[in-house]
Amino acid sequence: MNKRFLSKLIMGLGICSLLLIPITVFAEEGTAVHYSNKFQGRKTASGEVFDQKKLTAAHKQYPFGTKVKVTNLENNRNVVVKINDRMATKNSNIIDVTSRAANELGFRKKGKARVSLEAVN
Repeated sequence: MNKRFLSKLIMGLGICSLLLIPITVFAEEGTAVHYSNKFQGRKTASGEVFDQKKLTAAHKQYPFGTKVKVTNLENNRNVVVKINDRMATKNSNIIDVTSRAANELGFRKKGKARVSLEAVN
């Protein structure tokens, strides 16, 4: 995990817990895709069973359990997902979301979308 990312995350979570207010800790932009149905029922990297009906996602660096606000930059729709899986580090996408999350973001049929990510408390 990137030391700079981790220090920002720890600092942000520390400040957030002291102030008891939600804050954005880290943000990035890139392409989101949604999982294939072949993963339904399989275990994720965190040990949870994958379910397309839940609001979960895979990311390269965010710790498991992190809540991330995903915003579709094409239509401004957003959803908060929980990170419970890992992506390959060589993957050019920044997040893989469930079909439910992709549907709420408005890109399930298209397959991918340009998004921004913000870790939230």
